[in-house]
Amino acid sequence: MDGDGVTVGIVNPDGSRAEMSGNGTRIAAAWLMARTGSEHARVRVGARTVTVRRTDDGLYESELGPVEVGEPELVDGIELSAVSVGNPHAVVVDEPNRVEELGPLLERHPRFPERTNVQVVRVERPGEVTARVWERGVGETEASGTSAVAVAAATHGDGEVLVHFPGGDLRVRLAGGRAWLTGPAEPLDELPAPRPEVDTGG
Repeated sequence: MDGDGVTVGIVNPDGSRAEMSGNGTRIAAAWLMARTGSEHARVRVGARTVTVRRTDDGLYESELGPVEVGEPELVDGIELSAVSVGNPHAVVVDEPNRVEELGPLLERHPRFPERTNVQVVRVERPGEVTARVWERGVGETEASGTSAVAVAAATHGDGEVLVHFPGGDLRVRLAGGRAWLTGPAEPLDELPAPRPEVDTGG
């Protein structure tokens, strides 16, 4: 930690390291702001430094930097767009409940030698989408900041997009090949209790 800046490392449950986390950088920035009293923070993760500011409505806006969207392609008959937000994504426009099927298939597909995050997204209307996420090294998660950017960039040009996840909503702003992500960062009073192990007998 250095003034209004902090460096974070992100380790997935399977032990792999993530190059970027939209939600993780926002949480780290909120943690730092609570200690410095500042309204902004810099979070270095991987090769990027993300600038985060607290908005007037108490949310946090992160400038995540460049976002690159590839041309639509077919992978084993699945049409997808490869997107980079500092980490890899494969965005499929389909019914979000297909993430349980398509997520594990695409995450480890030879097309993605470093594996990939997978999003299945439905466009509700211009500026609004619903998505589910299969994160590389994790499995399905309730929400993902870089995934919000990936689905917004794959389905829209410049402008603002509201992304609905099972775990809540995030707002993405796209302009000139760069992305800004806005969402909450709320501390937990205590860590959730571990789930009890159940012996099913088989």
